[in-house]
Amino acid sequence: MHCKNSNSNNVVDIDSFNPKAKSPFSNKDTSISTTDTVKIDFILTEVDRALVVATQEGLPVSERPYQIVGEKIGISEDEVICRLEKMLERGVIRRIAVVPNHYRIGFKANGMTVWNVKDSDVKRLGRQIGELPYVSHCYQRPRHEPYWSYNLFAMVHGTERAQVEERAEKLKALLGDACLGSEILYSSKILKKTGMRLSKKDDNASESKKTEGK
Repeated sequence: MHCKNSNSNNVVDIDSFNPKAKSPFSNKDTSISTTDTVKIDFILTEVDRALVVATQEGLPVSERPYQIVGEKIGISEDEVICRLEKMLERGVIRRIAVVPNHYRIGFKANGMTVWNVKDSDVKRLGRQIGELPYVSHCYQRPRHEPYWSYNLFAMVHGTERAQVEERAEKLKALLGDACLGSEILYSSKILKKTGMRLSKKDDNASESKKTEGK
C-alpha cells in the first residue's frame, strides 16, 4: 500500500515511515505509558484535521470503515490509512483500538492493580505486564509520598473477583523482589471516557458570529 507524501509528488511506502509504528488495525497497546512529555513535530494539514474530526467519535461499524471515512472527507481509503499511520508514528494519535463494553461480554470484575515497584525495574517489568492478555492498560505514574506509594498501574479484567485476585498473584510473582507493595481497586461504575476533541469548523464559525453580535 502506498500514499503520496504531502510535501512532494513522491510515492512513499507506509512501512518506511517507521517499521515499529503501530498499525491502525491493532487492538492493544502493549507498551507501558509514562507521564513523560513528548515533543511532537507535526503540522496538521486541513485534510489531517478533517480526518481527525471525522474519526474522533469512533470509526463506522463496517467491514471497510476507512473507505467510509474517506468518502466522507473526499480522499481514498488508502490515503486515510496512510495518514493515520503517519499520525500514529508521530504521536499525534496515541492509538486506534476497539473499546468493548466489558460488562456486557461477561467481564464484571475489573480491578486496577497498583504496585510499588523499584524505580530501576519499573519500565522493564511494566512492559512485560502490559503484554499479558488479561491486562488492558499498564501505566507508570508518579508516587505521592507519604500518602501514595504506588508507581505502576495495571488494569486486570475477570469474570469474578476471585479470578482477578488470582491474576494479581501472577503479576506479583512476575514482579518478584522488585515489588514492595500492592493493592487492588475495584471499579463500581462505568464512566464514559473521551479524549480531547477538535471542534468542527462550522461550530467555530457559529461561535464567532455569536461573539460578533454581542
